[in-house]
Amino acid sequence: MNTANSTVAFKGTPEQEAQLIDFISEKKNDKGALMPILQKAQEIYGYLPLEVQKIISDNTGIPLEKIYGVVTFYAQFSLYPKGEYTISVCLGTACYVKGSGELFDKLQEMLGISGGECTEDGKFSLEACRCIGACGLAPVLTVNEDVYGRLTVDDIDKIIAKYA
Repeated sequence: MNTANSTVAFKGTPEQEAQLIDFISEKKNDKGALMPILQKAQEIYGYLPLEVQKIISDNTGIPLEKIYGVVTFYAQFSLYPKGEYTISVCLGTACYVKGSGELFDKLQEMLGISGGECTEDGKFSLEACRCIGACGLAPVLTVNEDVYGRLTVDDIDKIIAKYA
């Protein structure tokens, strides 16, 4: 499996960094400031790579290990950029029993990424989710807002081609 997430170059701008540092300056002395700072950083950059975590650490005095621990604990934060198209495969019970695990495996193989990662070209990101409420269409996946149901592994090529 290709670990594309670690090869995607960080593309932060000086303007983004200045915006984050300004926000940190306003909040860093507030009790419990780390969560709002992380939320703002993700809003600015779209994700929280180590480079952004280091900016936060350097400007708050909070150890990088603590910041990383918070970022990896909460599902709202992402270490990796999101693709133009986010593919989300339902791994809830109904979908899983009907083969969504195989769909997820096929997508990882096709895209060369694991769940939570983004392709190097920034086109696709892949994630697993739990029930999306379309159990009657199991197995189901979404691409951004588009829902695809009653899928087999053979359907994956056509779906990806539509967005490629």
